[in-house]
Order: sequence, then C-alpha cells, then structure tokens
Amino acid sequence: MARKPLIGGGHDYHDALRKSILFFEGQRSGKLPPDQRVKWRSDSALHDGSAVGRDLTGGYYDAGDNIKFGFPMAFTTTLLSWSIIDFGRNMGPELKNAVKAVKWATDYLLKVTAVPNVVYVQLGDAYSDHNCWERPEDMDTLRTVYKIDGSHPGSDVAGETAAALAAASIVFRSRDPAYSRLLLNRAVRVFDFADSHRGAYSNSLHSAVCPFYCDVNGYQDELLWGAVWLHKATRRRRYREYIVKNEVILHAGDTINEFGWDNKHAGINVLISKEVLMGRAEYFESFKHNADGFICSVLPGISHSQVQYSPGGLIFKAGGSNMQHVTSLSFLFLAYSNYLSHANKVVPCGERTASPALLKQLAKRQVDYILGDNPLRMSYMVGYGPRYPRRIHHRGSSLPSVQAHPARIRCKEGSRYFLSPNANPNVHVGAVVGGPNVTDAFPDSRPFFQESEPTTYINAPLVGLLAYFSAHP
Repeated sequence: MARKPLIGGGHDYHDALRKSILFFEGQRSGKLPPDQRVKWRSDSALHDGSAVGRDLTGGYYDAGDNIKFGFPMAFTTTLLSWSIIDFGRNMGPELKNAVKAVKWATDYLLKVTAVPNVVYVQLGDAYSDHNCWERPEDMDTLRTVYKIDGSHPGSDVAGETAAALAAASIVFRSRDPAYSRLLLNRAVRVFDFADSHRGAYSNSLHSAVCPFYCDVNGYQDELLWGAVWLHKATRRRRYREYIVKNEVILHAGDTINEFGWDNKHAGINVLISKEVLMGRAEYFESFKHNADGFICSVLPGISHSQVQYSPGGLIFKAGGSNMQHVTSLSFLFLAYSNYLSHANKVVPCGERTASPALLKQLAKRQVDYILGDNPLRMSYMVGYGPRYPRRIHHRGSSLPSVQAHPARIRCKEGSRYFLSPNANPNVHVGAVVGGPNVTDAFPDSRPFFQESEPTTYINAPLVGLLAYFSAHP
C-alpha cells in the first residue's frame, strides 16, 4: 500500500523511489523470473539471437516499443550503477531491487559481448516494430540482430558498454565477487576493442540505428567515459594515463553542459572531479575546471545559460523527451554537490558562487516538479500522486494484458488501442514520461510520443536522486 504524502505537503520520496525501480520490471524482455512483480507483463522475445545462433534473450526494452537498443541500455546500466554507488546507502529496503535492476541488464550485456571483438548492439528491426502496435508478448516483427566488429566499428556503444560493465562491477564487488570479476574482465576486453577499432556505430549500421539512437556527437566521449569507469573500478595506472593522454585528443572540454545517452562530457568531468576534490589527483584538475564550467553554464538566472527553464521552473533542452535532460543533469548537480561538500568547496561562477546547498536545492526543485509541483499539478511519474499521465505511449501498457486478453492482437489490430481516448488498461507504475514542453503544457495522448513516452534512461538517474531525497527530505 502506498504511503500517504508527508506532513506539510512534501513528497513521499521513498514511495517514488520504490516505483521508479519497479518501472524496470515492466520493461523486461525475455523469460520473466518467479519474483516478477509487474503482473501484466509476460515472457517475450524468447528467440532473440537465434538468427545468429546465440542466446541474446533478456535485457530491457528502452521505451514504449519492443526493440532492444544497446546504446541507451548500456547508458541506463551505467547510471543505475552510479545511482547505487553514490546513493545506495539511502535506498533502504529498495536497494536489493535496484541491484536486481542492474543485474537484469548486465546479464544481457554479458551475452552480447561474449564473442571477442564483437558486440551485438540491437535486437529487432525498428521500422518493422514501429509499424505495429503490438504487445511484446505477441511480437511477430523482424528480430534482426545487428552487431559491431573489427570491420564495422562502434566505439561509442562499445565504450558505453565497457563503462556499464565496469560501473556494475563496483556494485557487485562485495555482493558477488565472482560476478564482479566477470563484469570487470569483460569491461576491460570490450574497452580494448572499442579503443583499437575506432569509429561510430552510426556509420557502420546507419539505417538500423538512425534516426533512433544515432550517435550525433561522436564516439570520443564514450572512450573517455569507459576509461574513467575502468579507472574507478580497477585503479590501474594504464587508465589514469589514458585519460590524461587523451583528454585533449578526445575533446574532454567540448560541450561540457551535455549529459545523456549520446553525450557523456558533463558526466566525465563530474565523475573525475571527485578525485581532484579528495586531494589525490591534481593531474585531473582541468576536468574539475570543466565540471565547474558545466555548473555555471546551467544555473538559472545567468545570461548565457545553456539550458532554458520553463515558467514553472523545469529545465528544458530542445530535441524531444525532455525529462531525460532533467533527470540526468539533476543527478550531476546532486553528485557534484556531495563531492564539493566533502571537500568543503564551492563553485565560483564569476560574481556568484554555487554552493553544495544550492546545487542540492536545484536538483530537488526538478525532482519536485516531476512529482507534481508544477503549473498543471500533475505528477509525471505514472502511479505517483492523485494525477498522472493515463495514456502513455507504451505498447504493453496501452494494450490489454495477455491474462485479460489471451488471444493474439496482431500488428495493425493494436491501432484501435493506440488511437483510443481511454486510459491505458495497465498502469505502468513508476514510468516517467518525456514530459511537458517549454511552456509547461502537456498533452496526455499516445500520439505525442516525445511528451508521453517513458524511457529507461529517464528513470535510471532519478533512482539516485529519489534515494538521496528519501533520506534528506
């Protein structure tokens, strides 16, 4: 049973945390385990990989469709792991569920990286899938397998996969040492492949991955990102030297105010800055300078802000599915504020300074907006609060479950559910949608997918934010 909101009109961050993690169970692909809590989902895509003679079942559907896109799935895994590394101590009984969410992803990432110098980066033909409105359990669309290899490089998705495996190895270091070693050894191998066969996966697999998860800003940031996580996980000198040597070559100082599945720059700078602030890595000082620049570039009220703020106070960046920017950037505000606090430091921004307390306040303001403190008084997390989106752009949620409707619903038969004005029959608890536009307006309608579609990479950093604020409301 959901708890009542806290006295004084505040939010029940622990309830929101529980729901934000539960969401991942509704996104699962493959054979579902006995302890599956989201009961409107059933087994799906059980033959994934058969076209190439491999078992590539499992993992997550990234959003409201039935494709497994490796690039955002790996980023989701990295951010879920970072959430646990920094804020797991605040998760209480939900920590075990957060760890399970990571393992569901890493079990899949181990499968797709099992062959040396190959990464299977996508399962399913996106055009075939998007032409249908089908439950994953009924899927009869093409389950084409796409891979990168020595002749068709993809340093971006391989670098991110290495980062995910390395970050997850830290999560499992004390919980399951053998599994942690397996993840770390695989991360080392995948990173070496990414670095020695350089190129963007969008060039190798253009029509399959573009315009869906096309790498727009290049693969260089993922190589640095992978090296940073391997440095954190191994403490080996080779990764520290790689980062220092490649900082300029791989453009560490570029687009420092971006962070998401395609662009890792702000995350790289914040993550490395922790070591500078702890006083043991002056050779990384320039990364801290970049991290400070990132903070100054997105503060509200400065004249050259690299983000907009809606009238209601929401961070807004053009390009669709805006909530991904809100949660990712807010996570960096919070993580950096903690690193600064431990070092008793502030961020100098010209005549202003940004204190750790200010950064926490900025992050909390964004989280509270998501949970309902906004002009529409609407929670953008499904199942949280009295008013939330009812018609999310999500196949499994909008079609009747297999239990309620055992007969198959074929490709075009689902269209009437897509176009229906009725609320989705399956409440996808914890799903955070793309969210309102720059004027705080939100169409609760399936065809408006940029606003009404949830994604795994919106939720992953939100898990860390909600964990912290559940302990420090």
